Amino acid sequence: MQQRFRGFLPVVVDVETGGFNAATDALLEIATVLLEMDDEGWLYPGERIQYNVQPFKGANLEKAALQFTGIDPGNPLRDERPELEAMRGTFQSIRQAVRRNQCKRAVLVGHNATFDLGFVKAASDRQNIKRNPFHPFSTFDTSALSGLALGHTVLAEACRLAGIEFDNKEAHSALYDADKTAELFCLIVNRWKSLGGWPPPSPGEA
Repeated sequence: MQQRFRGFLPVVVDVETGGFNAATDALLEIATVLLEMDDEGWLYPGERIQYNVQPFKGANLEKAALQFTGIDPGNPLRDERPELEAMRGTFQSIRQAVRRNQCKRAVLVGHNATFDLGFVKAASDRQNIKRNPFHPFSTFDTSALSGLALGHTVLAEACRLAGIEFDNKEAHSALYDADKTAELFCLIVNRWKSLGGWPPPSPGEA
């Protein structure tokens, strides 16, 4: 893994939120899928981590965002965790995976990844977490990658074009979307490998 991505570990993340502004709007769900690589260099989804997150004090909750996701903050069946607990648990699992794969740092993989990274960074800053495992600005964006590889940037359509089952009724759950994003990213990376794109040819073979 460290050779494939220049010492960085791709980690799939999806968040559900109370709006579009990472500084003011609540983080409501965070889901992570760790990626693994077999001995022949094929990428596949691994461990999954998910938290329902309690809105931070003073967080903004847009009615339209809640209607879109179907999330009911405060519902006792949600088993909400404080934001600090959710971020610490998520980051601990990621740091362990980074060390296990002998990588230097994690890189966030997401569908429109800057959105997810923005909320992750904002939550980390709010909770004064000093060791955010993610690269501060680099990402792998499956929206752009699927536009290139499959001709469509919408997650549901890109999955269908890739032959990945996608249920619109399950969408907008952080864990479901993270699972599908992980499948899509692995498919694109593995397809590139199958076409001879990795590992690159040695200088004598080029």
